[in-house]
Amino acid sequence: MAIPPFRVRGARRPLPTTLSMRLFTSGSNVHKLIASLAVLGAAAAIAGLGTYATFTSSTSASHTIATGTLSLTSGPTNRLGTGASLVAAGDSMQRAIDLNYAGSISFGSATLTTNATTSSALDTDTTDGLHFAIDKCSVAWTESGPPYTYTCSGTTSSVLASAPVIGSNLALANLTLTAGSTDHLRVTVTLPSTAGNSFENLSSTIAYTFTGVQRAGTSQ
Repeated sequence: MAIPPFRVRGARRPLPTTLSMRLFTSGSNVHKLIASLAVLGAAAAIAGLGTYATFTSSTSASHTIATGTLSLTSGPTNRLGTGASLVAAGDSMQRAIDLNYAGSISFGSATLTTNATTSSALDTDTTDGLHFAIDKCSVAWTESGPPYTYTCSGTTSSVLASAPVIGSNLALANLTLTAGSTDHLRVTVTLPSTAGNSFENLSSTIAYTFTGVQRAGTSQ
């Protein structure tokens, strides 16, 4: 059996079962709102450009820095490799050597270290054992011999005063040390006349090491 619709007393139509609402906006106002937003966006963009735009300018330069060389060589004269035999107390031997400052940088100082690769009382006895001294000629030494002796036609100066033949970092004086120059040296090794019989039939091998240190730093 069909149920008649519920009716309110005194009403002529049934109550609606759904409710809806629509919002209507005037078309001309929408257009005005869009135009206003566009103007505001353009103004913000222009303001941003004004904030970050700057003038710039730059310049550049470059240079090359190159180092020189420090080189200490011997020769063409080098008699230090020539030994002596049948040496007696009071004998001496002379040997010439050229020191060449072959690099592009001058030296500030030079030292000599000697050591015995074959040792005996000849090098360990600092009183009666071997002693040596070094002098320099302003020109190349004039050689005679063997046995070798040397004379100087120029000016001589002392490079190392007489000392026991074994020494470490011995300072050398009156050297030129200038890049491109050569010092002409004469090494004189002596067995003192005080050496007794205990020095007979001995042998020592002496090695010579010349070491140079560069000049002090300068402005370039």
